[in-house]
Parts: sequence; C-alpha cells; structure tokens
Amino acid sequence: MIVRKLRLQRGWSQEQLAQLTGLSVRTIQRIERGQNPGLESLNALAAVFEVPLSQLQTENAMPIHTSGSQPAPTESAHSTAGLSLQEQQVMEQVRDIKGFYSHCIKYALIISLLFVINLSTSPGHIWAWWPMLGWGIGLAFHGLNVFEVFQFFGPAWEKRQVEKRLGRKL
Repeated sequence: MIVRKLRLQRGWSQEQLAQLTGLSVRTIQRIERGQNPGLESLNALAAVFEVPLSQLQTENAMPIHTSGSQPAPTESAHSTAGLSLQEQQVMEQVRDIKGFYSHCIKYALIISLLFVINLSTSPGHIWAWWPMLGWGIGLAFHGLNVFEVFQFFGPAWEKRQVEKRLGRKL
C-alpha cells in the first residue's frame, strides 16, 4: 500500500513507475496489491522514491487484511506502513467504485453485442432482453452495495451478529 501511496503522491502512473524502477508493470501491480516483492524490487523502489529500504520492508512484514475476513489492523500498525485507517478505507472504497464502473462498461458492451447477434440471427424473436434483465438486476445490486444506498449487512449488522454469537447483550 505504501508503494501505491508514494506513487500517487508523485502523480506517477504504474507504467511510469515501472520505467523508472526497471520493473514490469505487472510487478508494480502485484506489489501494490500486497504481494511480497523481492529484495531487488524493494531496492529499486526505495531508490526511486528516495526512502530507506527499511520503510518499504516494514510494510511488507505486515499481514494483509481483506475486508470482512479479519479484523482491521490498529492505527499504530497503519502509521508504520504510512497509511492511516481512513486512507485505507477511502482507497478500498475508490477501488470498489472503480470495479462498479468497470462492471457497467462490460455490461453495456456485452449486452450491445448480444443485441447485435440477436437482431442479425433472429430479428423476429428478441431474446437478448433476458440476459439484459438478469445481469441488470445484478448490476443494480452491485451499485447499491458500492454506493452504500442500503446497508442491510453493514458494520452495525456485523457487530450485532458478533455480539449475538458471543452471547452478549447490546
């Protein structure tokens, strides 16, 4: 995560960072997603960002937490990695929004293609409405979830369920 933060602070794309470090774009992507880089990769990144190697190594020694699977790290753990809890939550939210927009683009392209295929093969019977309707419902729920319109299974619900299973009263 600190690699991504440092890259964004400098206004560099992943491609630019890859050129500056001599690493592949795929390697940069993997490092930013939490995979442990090799010592050569860390040295190249530390040299480009002009930070001590130990700062990058501290981040990679921390376990990666995914949302919902493990408890969130403490604020002190984030400060060693260079990211606050709020920054990490915002980055995750932006990633989710990006995923939703990507989903919308795929939906529009594939549904358009299905209509073209449908109209060229059997214009008398429009069957492309069905995938459009089914996938559209899924897309709508994805949007509602990403933009937190309804929080049926949000943090408050999770807390109630944990308390319930631990036998505690709220």
